[in-house]
Amino acid sequence: MTQIPTTLEEAIAQAQQATLAAINDGMTRIQVELAIPELKIMPVAEQFLPALEASDKTLRVFFPDAGAAALARRDWGEKPYGIRGIGELKAAIQPEETVFLFIEPSSVEVKDVEALCNEIGDRTVIFLNPRMEDVATIGIGYAGRQLRERFLNSFDSYYYIRSLEGAALFRCYPAPWQLWLEKEEDYELLSEFPTRPSGEQLDRVLLGEAEDDAAEGTPSNSPAGTRKGFFSGLQQFLKALSQ
Repeated sequence: MTQIPTTLEEAIAQAQQATLAAINDGMTRIQVELAIPELKIMPVAEQFLPALEASDKTLRVFFPDAGAAALARRDWGEKPYGIRGIGELKAAIQPEETVFLFIEPSSVEVKDVEALCNEIGDRTVIFLNPRMEDVATIGIGYAGRQLRERFLNSFDSYYYIRSLEGAALFRCYPAPWQLWLEKEEDYELLSEFPTRPSGEQLDRVLLGEAEDDAAEGTPSNSPAGTRKGFFSGLQQFLKALSQ
């Protein structure tokens, strides 16, 4: 059974495994989300990429802008694939490219990202820590709803970790969604869900009111037991990343 990670490095390794498993199972619209405040995406992306580089796929990497892409090219050294900003003229999709990684795309670039994905077609697209659900940018009316139904909702989270108040929501494909309860410095598996749970479902489970929601899940006394929590050491990891 997949365990909640204890370090950022372990979380990235899990994200790599989950992504490759999803690709091998034929998934083509993949999200990887490490929802950690203040997380610097550049070193995370650098550690995430080797799994894709080692596959037999032809890769293309996109950053939100040309400046971030140029910084990555400088810091990562020469790569056998393109690293471009989303709006760059040199960002044209090539026929031989089969996997496209978008690093932290935001709602500002959502129209350009959608256009690129339409051009990519049924090839594999991976969003690493997307920030495309900014209501202030994409709206909450008809246009925003259409954008979600037409494009954003076509992506599923195959790796996800987020700290909640007294708990953590976690998913590592092919395992189901999991809710872990904070126990001092440990986390205990509280429940599992076949699909991403809503905030209301999570609240009900945490309050012990969701017998139906938890019926298919793993109770807190499951063999998974407890594990030292990833988020209990989060500040240490962030400090290390910033050095």
